Amino acid sequence: MEKCLLSIDWDYFIYSSKYNWGFYSENKKTMIDLWYKRYIQAKAQGEDIQKAFHVSSEAARFWDKIAVCFKFAKDIKVYVSDSHAMSYQIANENNCKTVYLFDSHSDLGYGGPYSLDLEVNCSNWLGKLLKDGHIKEANIFYSPYTAEKPEYFEWLNSIYKIRYRDLKYLDEYIYVSAIHICRSGTWTPPWFDDKFTQFIEALGLQYEMVNCPERNWDTNISLSDRINYLLA
Repeated sequence: MEKCLLSIDWDYFIYSSKYNWGFYSENKKTMIDLWYKRYIQAKAQGEDIQKAFHVSSEAARFWDKIAVCFKFAKDIKVYVSDSHAMSYQIANENNCKTVYLFDSHSDLGYGGPYSLDLEVNCSNWLGKLLKDGHIKEANIFYSPYTAEKPEYFEWLNSIYKIRYRDLKYLDEYIYVSAIHICRSGTWTPPWFDDKFTQFIEALGLQYEMVNCPERNWDTNISLSDRINYLLA
């Protein structure tokens, strides 16, 4: 039986009434400083950005739903990180040939074939796993809040075995060898990090935390910090 990676992006559960962020590099500035900048700019316009984001109630039911169709190996490895790019490494190290992805983004690569010639990053790791021949199949479960459509990736869909799935219609039993949960801090608000931790703990399995620094969110910001954040 071939090994499978279950890869989950926290942004699968995050939705906003008005904000939809594009592509950013992942670093401290985009992970925390940029959120303060967004908060300050919104406040200057009389808005509270914290009220524009919500965590779906599906997060509390997710693991129960997963248990219906996914069976975890007894020696399963669970990893938690900030960047989703780590799924590339996890799939390789655990010899996984299939990926089941729950995400607001496909991470197949954006910008056409050229995007898969770049180094592995949060936006192309799944496409590179396919192109580099490390996996045979990718199954993508889009968040209900995604702005993407499968047809955006016809250039890849016609070459590789990529299936866009719906958990409600999953009629097979999948054995999972490894799980990766990523926070994607550039796209998910720091004021929900406690809920992210609750989501991880609800899995009920031991996990390895890799490069997922704590984010302390405090809106009592000094003038000098405001200036620094606005320059982020």
